[in-house]
Amino acid sequence: MSVPSDLSVPSDPGGERLWSGNFRLYFTARTVAMLGDTMLPVALSAGLLGYGYSAGDVGLVMAASTACFAGLVIFGGVLADRFDARAQMITADLVRVCSQSLAAVLFLTRSVRLWEVVVIAVVNGTAAALFQPGVASTVPRVARDVQGANAVTRTAESTAALLGPAFAGVLIGLTSPGVVFAVHASTYATSATCLVLLRLAPPPTRVSRAASRFRTDLMEGWREFRSRTWMWSVIVVWMFYMVLMWGPFTPLAAGQIISGHGAGAYGLVNSSLGGGTAVGALLALRFRASRPLRAGSFAISATCLMPLSVGLDLPVAAVCGCVFVAGIGSALWGVNWATSVQTHVPGDILNRIHAYEVAGSVAMVPVGQAMAGPAADALGTRHVLLTGAGVSVLTAGVLLAIPAVRNLRRAVPR
Repeated sequence: MSVPSDLSVPSDPGGERLWSGNFRLYFTARTVAMLGDTMLPVALSAGLLGYGYSAGDVGLVMAASTACFAGLVIFGGVLADRFDARAQMITADLVRVCSQSLAAVLFLTRSVRLWEVVVIAVVNGTAAALFQPGVASTVPRVARDVQGANAVTRTAESTAALLGPAFAGVLIGLTSPGVVFAVHASTYATSATCLVLLRLAPPPTRVSRAASRFRTDLMEGWREFRSRTWMWSVIVVWMFYMVLMWGPFTPLAAGQIISGHGAGAYGLVNSSLGGGTAVGALLALRFRASRPLRAGSFAISATCLMPLSVGLDLPVAAVCGCVFVAGIGSALWGVNWATSVQTHVPGDILNRIHAYEVAGSVAMVPVGQAMAGPAADALGTRHVLLTGAGVSVLTAGVLLAIPAVRNLRRAVPR
């Protein structure tokens, strides 16, 4: 993967103004929650496949959660701007403590029905839609060095992603998927506790906030989103990327690897992805592009190695290596994108703008997840995965061809 020429190394990464008490709490909340989230695909896939369900059924459950998230996150953004984003995030965490505890009971008592798992996925997706918008506005409130905060948080989340799937595989081997769901519930409890302990200044508000209506706020967020060509154009491209690559990849890779090599191998592959994203996030902490989305677009092309390696049925070790490199590229894109959004958008509309861009970027994931099984039956798993690899390369090329994306400059910290 070639390195763009517009990278620069800052003389002051901002470490001394990053690790405040508030940021440590936020950092812990996100890291622990991510540890649980990266354990979930292994537990869900191994649990459902162990009950005789198919990769298509796994995709259906994932799609149910993602569809609710994508459909409701915009409303979550409006609520976060109108009221208390942190309280909304805490509530979402507590809801997921309950839903994942219920899932643990179902799997531990071996009374799993597919529709019950789908309902739990719907609840989780709804809760995530309430939680996610507050992330964008919380980062600038807990850290002055926004890119540094995004980079170290992504590094820690990636380290959790390195450990989580492997830990899930070990737990499943020693106990059952139900135990993994119970651990997952406890990570949300930890996240909620850390968010409760945050001590934040009041968020930026508008004088007319109390008198404004929900629909007015919703439309204002849309106008602000639409006015930023670099943002909406990325989201349009991302919709095709998600439906054709990322959406089908997770359920098809799970079915292919678990059926051929076992849950432990799938956990190892996911851990390799976490290791790669950890390295990529560390690189993003050190190297800061003057044109962040240009650098990120070059990096995202590396994700083609994920579906390519699984589609070619490479040995597990080779798949792990390819996924590791893909993780580096994914993290470099993710940090540069998140920082661009958080530093180019005013604070009083940031939750709504973030909600629109998140909704657009994941809206097509459930379509891809739900279509994974039928597409694999019609075309073959190999062909669907190799198509996804081509789409990854095409995505990078299209992003670089859009002037507003490749020429966006790094914002001066506010």
